[in-house]
Formats: sequence, C-alpha cells, structure tokens
Amino acid sequence: MSSDRDERVVRPTEEDEVAAGGSELIGGPAGRRALPGGWRAAALVIALVMTGMFALGMVQKLPCYNHGWFFGATTQYTHACYSDIPHLFSGRGFDQGLIPYFDRVPQSAGDMDYLEYPVLTGLFMEVAALLTPGGDSLQAREQYNWIANAGLLMVCAVITVICVARVHRRRPWDALPVALAPALALTATINWDLFAVALTAGALLMWSRSRPVAAGVLIGLAGAAKLYPLLLLVPLLVLCLRAGRLRQFLTALAAGAGAWLVVNLPVMLSWSGGGFHIRPGWAKFYTFSQERPVDYGSVWLLISQRTGDPLGNVNTYVAVVMILGTLAIAALALYAPRRPRLAQLAFLTVALFVLANKVYSPQYVLWLVPLAALARPRWRDFLVWQGCEVLYFLGIWYYLAYSGSGDKRQGLPLEGYQLALVLHLLGTLYLCALVVRDILAPHHDVVRLDGSDDPSGGVLDGAPDIVTLPAVRDARPMGEPEDEAVHQWAGSGGTR
Repeated sequence: MSSDRDERVVRPTEEDEVAAGGSELIGGPAGRRALPGGWRAAALVIALVMTGMFALGMVQKLPCYNHGWFFGATTQYTHACYSDIPHLFSGRGFDQGLIPYFDRVPQSAGDMDYLEYPVLTGLFMEVAALLTPGGDSLQAREQYNWIANAGLLMVCAVITVICVARVHRRRPWDALPVALAPALALTATINWDLFAVALTAGALLMWSRSRPVAAGVLIGLAGAAKLYPLLLLVPLLVLCLRAGRLRQFLTALAAGAGAWLVVNLPVMLSWSGGGFHIRPGWAKFYTFSQERPVDYGSVWLLISQRTGDPLGNVNTYVAVVMILGTLAIAALALYAPRRPRLAQLAFLTVALFVLANKVYSPQYVLWLVPLAALARPRWRDFLVWQGCEVLYFLGIWYYLAYSGSGDKRQGLPLEGYQLALVLHLLGTLYLCALVVRDILAPHHDVVRLDGSDDPSGGVLDGAPDIVTLPAVRDARPMGEPEDEAVHQWAGSGGTR
C-alpha cells in the first residue's frame, strides 16, 4: 500500500451521499483547497461532539434527576429517563458503605443477596460511591452518585470514540456516527456498559496496531466488566485460522485469560475449612444470568407473549441458537472470497448474542454502536438502525408506564410494545444482512474500495489465506481492487 494512501485521511463527505448532504448544515463538503487535516484534528472534533451528545443525554434525564427516580413509579417511564444507577446505589448497599461481593446487600433488594455484576463493574460502582459526598439526604446522595457515575461514563465515551477513530489509520471520521448516535446519548447513563465498551474499543485499537498481548489484556479486562467482550475471541480465532496467524491469537488468548484471572481471583476465592471455596458474592452474576427467566426486549419474550408458553427451557434454546449461529459465522468467514474484516465478524458475533439472548436491555445497543460504525461505515444504514433502536427505547419505557399506571392506562399497550420490539429485531437484522453482503461481495465494502484489506486487522492485514473452505475459488490477492469500476471509483472521489 502506498504511503500517500496511508497518510491521506478519508472524509466521509467524499464517499457517502448522506454525510455529504448532512454537511450542508455546516457549510457543505470540504472543497479541493481545504486543508487536508489529520487524524488528530478529526479525533478532537469527534471527542467534542461526543461530549456534547453525552451532555444532551444527561439533560434528557433531568426530569428523573429532579423527581422521577424518587416520587413516582411511572414518572421515570413516561419521561423515558429511567436509570439503574440511583436505584442500585441504595438497593445494593453502596450508600451504607458495603463492600461488593463480600457483604450481603440490604433486605430491601429482595432475593438479590449480592451485587449481580462482574467484578470490574462492581469496582467502577464502588469508585463512584467513594466519590459521592455523604451527610445529605438519601435522595441527594443518589443524585450525587448519578452525577459521579455520569462523569466517569463520559470519560469512557470519549475514550471509546478516540479509540474507534484510531482503529483505521486513514478513516478517523468513521467514529463520528458513534459520537452522534442518538441511542448512545439516550442509554449512556442507564447502566455501566460504557466501561466495558471503552475497554473493548481499546482492545480493537491494540489489535489494529499488531499488539496481541495488549489487545488480549484489554479483552480480558472488558470480560471482567461485562460478558459480551469475550465474544471477540471467536472472530479472532476464525480469522487467525484462515490467515495462519494462530500464534498471535493464542498470545492474545493467554494474555486475556491472565488479565481476567488477576482481577477475578482475589474476589472469587475465599479460604475456609482448610481449602479454597468460590465466594457466593462473586458467583452471583453467573448464577443470576443462568436463572433469570425470559425478560424484556428478547425475541423469546415475543414468542412467549404470543403463544402463552413461558419457555422454561429458554437457556437450552439460547445455547442452540448461539452454537448454530457461531458455526454459521465461522463458515462465512472461511467461505468468503476474501477474508472478512475483523470489525465485520465482531459485529455479527455480538449481534448474534444480542438477538439470541433472553433479555435485551436498552443500553445493550452500546455494545454494537462502535462495531457497527467500523463494520459498515455508511451513514444511511447506521441511521436506519439507530431509528429502530430509538423507537424501541421509547417503546419499552412507555410500555412499563402503561403496565404500572393502573386504571389510567398511560403509555403504550402490549401490542405497541411488541411492534417496537419487532422493529428493534428487524433493524439489527437489516444491518447484519448488509454486513454479510459486504463479506460475500467485497466490492460493496466501502473500506475496501481503495484496495485496502483490513486496516483494523493488525497482523491479519494483507496476510495470505492458509485455511479456507473448498468452495472458495479465485480469491484475489489482498489489496487488489475487485474490478475496474471500483478502481475508477476509488480514484475519482465520487460517492457510491
């Protein structure tokens, strides 16, 4: 690849008609005489946009901050400003100085006797609790705690977009959709998912720089904050197998396992009766995940509501779908005429988990936003998907308001909620279908229109194929444009 291509930053207005049209709000696309600008300028602008959008998301929670979390069960739903943070500050004993995983939570938590989050998320919550001033009423302390958490989560959001901006050296502006994602702004302070998202984005950045140890460590740490980042090991394994880079995968795997153990073992094990035992507080996240029934947002809830079957064997159904889906993704990666990009397979794998899981909380969209922007950096499709997610975000809260409003029936009835749920499922499947099409027909992949292979692939970028399925024929050398039309498009700077 030429050095000019490595140095020149791709502007979204050069290749995306929606981005070009949207740029008219700020003066239109950059002209030929505009200063080229580099990744630092792009990262600075994207970080500022992310900060602004995050702040708007905080403003959207203002009705709940003032009264909705405290003085009415349905107010936080009718204003769509619910957050777990203030409820769990007192509900899990942080207001009393209890230590997560070691101390039992108050009786008011019902059957939740310990904190039901992975270790690093518990540490995040504990740090925010330590930053929360004491001495005021419980309501004031819950407000302060939400502010402390929001400040830390804003840092995570900025780290996320900067990492995404640096994953593709020439395409920092691919992170702008992440910063502008309305679903991110709306869900950023519902829970603590952005912490794991930031660690995952850092792992992708480290892998793109051919640093498997650092990438593995960050994947392990992210997996100690949320379960989904561990799924990235699946596409890494398949792609490294196809490229003959298993040593780098095993290096990342060992580093990830070591990092996960370092942060989990001190909390996991306790000594009693002359031996080590698994501490029940540490195990709560895993037992809760196993035991929880079908819940909001999942396709299984839709099936259960429509058929009246409680789906008592849902764990088996989820396992079967995940195994079959993972095998299909692996087959796709080995069958494709060109090795898929890491971001494409990572998005499909996490999307499979989102679609197959027995619960879909609104903030789970945060897991997919950075991966979607890297897998398919096309504004139209990203915004279509985001529109579906925003509608689901509103649908779940208005349905909960309807369910809890008694005779007033204020909110969205069951049929309306089911429609919102279907839109969420269809929106995610729509984006998945486009990514699969890009994999099977690489000339549709905007990242590869200039002949690039996998700018975020690190050691995979430009590597020859070693293991493929027999059906693969006539795969072009890495870096070669698909056809003359694509070559002319890449040189013209036109839109497609």
